[in-house]
Amino acid sequence: MTQKYVVIMVLLFFSLHLFSQKRELGKVTKDELSEREYKKDTSASACILFKKAKTNFKYTEKEGFTSETDFEVKIKIYKKEGFKWANFEIPFYVGYKNLNDEMVEINSAFTYNLESANIVKKKVVNQSKFKVDINEFWAKKTVVFSNIKEGSIIEIKYKLKSENLSVLPEFKFQYEIPVNYAEYETLIPEFFIYKPYINGHINIETDQKVEQTSQSFQAQIALVKEWRTMRYNQIITSYKAELVPALINEVYVSNIDNYCGKLNHELQIIRYPNEESKQISTTWENVVNSIYKDEKFGKEIKEFDYFLNDLKVLVQKDSLNNVKIEKIFNYVKRKMKWNGEYGYYVKKGVKKAFEDSSGNVAEINLILLSMLRMAGIESYPVLISTRENGLAIFPNKSIFNYVIVAVVEGNEKKLLDATNQSTSINILPVRDLNFIGRLIKEEGQSEEINLMPKKNSTDVINIMASIKPDGEVTGKVRDQYFDYNAFLFRDNYGSLSKESLLEKKEKRYTGLEVSEYDVQNLNDLSKPIIENYSFINNNVVEIIGDKIYFSPFLHFSMTENPFKQEKREYPVDFVFPRQDKFNISITIPDGYVVETLPQSAVVTMPDGLGNFKYNISNNGNQVQLLYVIDNNQAIIGAEYYETLKNFYKEVINKQTEKIVLKKI
Repeated sequence: MTQKYVVIMVLLFFSLHLFSQKRELGKVTKDELSEREYKKDTSASACILFKKAKTNFKYTEKEGFTSETDFEVKIKIYKKEGFKWANFEIPFYVGYKNLNDEMVEINSAFTYNLESANIVKKKVVNQSKFKVDINEFWAKKTVVFSNIKEGSIIEIKYKLKSENLSVLPEFKFQYEIPVNYAEYETLIPEFFIYKPYINGHINIETDQKVEQTSQSFQAQIALVKEWRTMRYNQIITSYKAELVPALINEVYVSNIDNYCGKLNHELQIIRYPNEESKQISTTWENVVNSIYKDEKFGKEIKEFDYFLNDLKVLVQKDSLNNVKIEKIFNYVKRKMKWNGEYGYYVKKGVKKAFEDSSGNVAEINLILLSMLRMAGIESYPVLISTRENGLAIFPNKSIFNYVIVAVVEGNEKKLLDATNQSTSINILPVRDLNFIGRLIKEEGQSEEINLMPKKNSTDVINIMASIKPDGEVTGKVRDQYFDYNAFLFRDNYGSLSKESLLEKKEKRYTGLEVSEYDVQNLNDLSKPIIENYSFINNNVVEIIGDKIYFSPFLHFSMTENPFKQEKREYPVDFVFPRQDKFNISITIPDGYVVETLPQSAVVTMPDGLGNFKYNISNNGNQVQLLYVIDNNQAIIGAEYYETLKNFYKEVINKQTEKIVLKKI
């Protein structure tokens, strides 16, 4: 062996040794602590240097197999914005009916800093580790690291124990900060066959092998406990990813976690020796049947005696169905106040909630459902996962966290949610608009139901304005908000005074002075919201020499394209389809004529996604513009991103294009 070859091998071994050290807890170097930015992404406030997890299966005679997953995480803090990672949160499920809650054990947690050229290691004390209940299904263990500075490194080792083998713990490879290295390893006994589900747009390297193993356990034989050994094959699978970029929360994204690089496992088959294989992977029918049969759901729907007297007063037998629906829906909204708690199971029960005039989501909407049914209206519960809760990857109970009501009239299904005073039929709170829900029936049957609005919500803006020779613009605006536009106005601003609304309008548009402000139909949900106001603006006209330049959109001009990234990996979520319509009439000052007028135009996107129409004309001292822009789909796929980006480029070009007046 040549000397050169030996040197190369030694250097290679040394570098590999250093590399492996970086993926071990407790191995923190001065160089790591001195580093002031993440070179692959200098904007990063922190970086996960490594995250490792390993899932093993443990066997006891009493409990059978359970899973234990050991996690190791090491994080570098670069900037103050990264300090939030020092409040490390570990969610775990506590909503089981027939199993014990999951458990989290914190094995170790330390903060490292470089002080006077020395590495200072500080242990997280027990008082800084605590459990927090999120809701009836989920809790979290929070670990608070102390002595955090720019440059700190934190590391944590913990164990997650679960009796639920139908799924394995979710493993996230991607976060809002970069991940230098992530690895998840599963050691699964041959008795269990899982299907992995990989989400996101990152490269994950997978490797698998089979090896023999054994476990010793105590068995009760008559009155004596004996140690026994179980030998079996286990399937070892590793999933690795390196240099995972930060998950960027782009504009118009519903829940960025839906697009995160992560891994889930669903149990499909159990095959014990000398037994027939058992199909385990569940169906939606099994899931909804289990929920419906639960006393906190199905039984509560059948309760009706507590509201009968109110219902008799509310509706007449010969009333039309649409009248009954409207009256019952409005009654429940008025009577019941949502306490902010989610879930599809009742907590105190519909009777007690009705008596208290307050309850969680399930209590309020199951009261609504029962009243509708008692009035002869065909209606069903719809299980959903709210936008912030994520999407259902495969059939499971834990993904749902909410229930609403569907009324069936012929082939039409109308959706109702009585937890919000500003909702109306088919106008749900935005939190509900998460692609697909699950309509369920008592027999265990279910079907998908589209939660996304199909009808364009319109905003009609009428402007009559005049331009003075000094550039001041005065005028009146009448703005009408329909459907979801009206809902959002009521939900966001319905409780504000006119003075507060006026101030918000002035803050939104630079240079705008508003007077004679009035808003109509705040409490009449059957009508659009109407804003009327007068305005003065000294910030929308430019005078150069004997010429005046202005956009006919005045202060309503869109000046910046919301879609700036070169590429996009996620769908664009507008929440609901919409139409903005402008009728603008502008009187030009005496002594001026129109020298240049923008051309009328029509621009469309493919597949009916959207369009805008720009029709402008000049008649004497009047300039008139009719402008309509339609976004016809709530969700637009990432494959249309370049088209959408160019469409909005045209929108901005047209809205900022100037009319030129010349003095005569």
